[in-house]
Amino acid sequence: MTPLQAQFDLLKDIYPSATLTVLPSGAGLIAIPNMPLPPGWSRTTTTVRFVAPVGYPFAKPDCFWVDADLRLQNGSLPQAANIQPIPETQEPLVWFSWHTSQWHPSRDNLLTYVNVIKGRLREVR
Repeated sequence: MTPLQAQFDLLKDIYPSATLTVLPSGAGLIAIPNMPLPPGWSRTTTTVRFVAPVGYPFAKPDCFWVDADLRLQNGSLPQAANIQPIPETQEPLVWFSWHTSQWHPSRDNLLTYVNVIKGRLREVR
């Protein structure tokens, strides 16, 4: 079992509807549907997507995507976000240029990055 698959299995314990799709490059696309959103967003939930790059966990996840129609409650795109597809896919989604500054491959895992994403989504801006 690869480190990605082992960590994905742990993620599924908390997010049972999560999926892992292997992209042509060998990277893993993780999707977590129905992620709750706080007030201030245009929706109450969204599907969060992020890529575990080739070389994961030594290569850390970077950026994430949500449903194409997610906006702030006032209708605008969030700060540090744009519309663009996930690499190796065609579907245009809301892309967050959001990064983790701390990552250690023997300590951090997919849940670490999900918590980074959840932290950003709590910041309704």
